[in-house]
Amino acid sequence: MMRRYVWLCPLVITLLTHSVISLGEEKTRPNIILVFIDDMGWGDFSCFGNTKAQTPSVDSMAAEGIRFSQFYVNSPICSPSRCAISTGQYPTRWRITSYLNNRADNARRGVANWLDPAAPTLARILQANGYATGHFGKWHLGGQRDVDDAPPITAYGFDESLTNFEGMGPKLLPLTRRPGEQQFGRIWADAEILGGPVIWMPRSQITSGYVNAAMAFIRRAVRAGKPFYVNVWPDDVHAPFWPPVEKWGDGSRQQLYRAVLEEMDRQLGPLFEFVRQTPELRNNTLVLICSDNGPDVNAGSSGPFRGGKATLYEGGIRSPLIVWGPGLISRDATGTWNKTSVFAAMDLVPSLLTIAGVSTSSDVI
Repeated sequence: MMRRYVWLCPLVITLLTHSVISLGEEKTRPNIILVFIDDMGWGDFSCFGNTKAQTPSVDSMAAEGIRFSQFYVNSPICSPSRCAISTGQYPTRWRITSYLNNRADNARRGVANWLDPAAPTLARILQANGYATGHFGKWHLGGQRDVDDAPPITAYGFDESLTNFEGMGPKLLPLTRRPGEQQFGRIWADAEILGGPVIWMPRSQITSGYVNAAMAFIRRAVRAGKPFYVNVWPDDVHAPFWPPVEKWGDGSRQQLYRAVLEEMDRQLGPLFEFVRQTPELRNNTLVLICSDNGPDVNAGSSGPFRGGKATLYEGGIRSPLIVWGPGLISRDATGTWNKTSVFAAMDLVPSLLTIAGVSTSSDVI
């Protein structure tokens, strides 16, 4: 028997409370964009209190949306956090309890080499219900180092993908250069065995590569008259830090991190403006912006919280969350800061399905 979810996380309750459209109707099925940033702290956006770096693109989304203060990811490390937000299930269920590495290290730790394609995914469920689905950015759920036989990203319900050195299929690979160097170096060149085509581009510009691919995909979906679900998962602000050479400053770890953070924000800006300025998108698109885990050591900010990446203190698992959607949020909710609701990343899968009006069997998630 098919049934609609009855569990509603605070995100859904907020949107149902303030919604100005009828959720689930064919003509108003919302588009969804999930921006999932890599290794960024709770306090790194300037709209979450950062005074040492400015993130005006993200701040502008917060000014028109809702900030959630007590949003948690399901792991303080990359792969399991990505598994939870993709499947709506605990990552231990799929033997993804740490970051996916080479075969020998995965075997030593009892970690899977890739996410089992049998796992339910938000993308696959939405795809089966008429959504165009695309993944643009870091994957890290299979296909990395010497794991060259993992399923392609498209096996998980995506019509199209573009990734980095930790995923199967078409990818962007980084060219790196320090101040004073004339030639670019190549890192992660071995990732060419994980599928192509491969485009090499400056590491400091790769977020814009994902953004441009995502916008092209969205335009095609709009022309086809289809709602869309799109992941934009930059590998910023993960170490090592490669900002544009003119922004290296004193070259300290914190300076490099802040420069990468600000550059990522600038490169995300065209995506946000594109959604804002496109009439077909502005009033029927939900954009979620958050991080996969806390900041690396001596890099980003956990705000007032203890700990960071790889720790189970608040700073390792508490993420800023911004939800933007003028057509889904009433005017009196615009620019608010929800400091009381508590929910986790794996709650987003059933929640977004509810918002999209998609029913599924009770044993899927």
